[in-house]
Amino acid sequence: MFFDLNIPIPLSSFPSTAQSRKGKGKQTNAETPPASVFSPAQVNALESRINLLLQLGYTVLAFNQVVHKKVDPKSHCNVLDSLLPQLKHRSGVIFLKRLTIILDEDSEKGFGLINANIPMFNSYDLISLLPTSATTFSLACLTHSLPSQLTAHIISLPLTLPRLPFRMKHTLIRTALKNGAVFEINYIGALGGENDPCLVNADAAINDSSAKRNWWAASRELCRVTKGKGILVSSGAVADADLRAPRDIGNIISLLDVPQNTARDSMSTLPRSLVKRAETRKTYRAVLSEPRVVIPEGPSQPKLNAPVTVTPLSSAHNGANLRADIAVHDIIAEPQGGSECGPTNERDGRSGPVEISRTNGQKRSREDVEKQAVAAPVDNETRKKKRKKNKDGRGLTVSTSGAGS
Repeated sequence: MFFDLNIPIPLSSFPSTAQSRKGKGKQTNAETPPASVFSPAQVNALESRINLLLQLGYTVLAFNQVVHKKVDPKSHCNVLDSLLPQLKHRSGVIFLKRLTIILDEDSEKGFGLINANIPMFNSYDLISLLPTSATTFSLACLTHSLPSQLTAHIISLPLTLPRLPFRMKHTLIRTALKNGAVFEINYIGALGGENDPCLVNADAAINDSSAKRNWWAASRELCRVTKGKGILVSSGAVADADLRAPRDIGNIISLLDVPQNTARDSMSTLPRSLVKRAETRKTYRAVLSEPRVVIPEGPSQPKLNAPVTVTPLSSAHNGANLRADIAVHDIIAEPQGGSECGPTNERDGRSGPVEISRTNGQKRSREDVEKQAVAAPVDNETRKKKRKKNKDGRGLTVSTSGAGS
């Protein structure tokens, strides 16, 4: 499964704000998008591009809507909501909605990514930031990559500019990767093709002869800083002739000192985990499924007439374990001879059952065992008192025969 998470949408007549230099402009009410934003010719061109991407091997496609400077809820319109219903349904193909915000110096004070606009951003599957200044790049890496309902999981870079407007510091890059963000590389720059007109109008990309050289230099620097980790490869192509198969793009990315398997994962494994992580923006505490409580069943009742299997002690235990088990439970000897009461006790001459202790091999009567059990607590108390006297240093000597000295 291969992903292409940057398919530019054609320019449409969706409502926009006429911004002036001071940032003031007439705002149009765009709460409800118009029924027909794109012309039939634009929809047909997009359909042919989707068919070509499917033939190349892509199955997950993300349509990208670009916004410059700031997202204003009073004038912003999600044109993808009206575009996707106009496309043909294809089995096994997933369409995603992506929003890219181009950040410049005017966006440093705020660009609409606040809690009050969460319902508006929840209509998009992916949120991307394209910083064009050092301050906005720091904000994208440190602040807006933290897990929240407004997390920007994709950080796109203006790789075709003659020089990057900021330095890619190791601390910023590592922090963004640790937070789960990825850095996007559009392979359209490596081919020298036409970039998205929205990026060109916002001075975030160029279409001249030096764009290809600039892309290779900036992309190599990005791969060096990230060490090939967290690199997302997308097309960003406007023309159908600039689209390439995933394996061809893997060969191009491998020229940036990136291993071949990493270049392949940048279009398959990494985007898949990115999309799953982006779904957590719309869930509570990043829970993706409803937990199901499973109550375990009670213990099964034994059958009444079930056969009982007896294991001999000689086969179940070895010699040491057998001796320890028998020492706990005394065994009563079976009656011998013709007497019903068993053999005669050697100590008192009375007939009765004889208890045999396997620990020392001596024979003891039942009465001796009972006397020893009754006298055991008394002996323990006596020993404790004697130990206490010896600790006090009274110099008392206790004989073993029971007489005190």
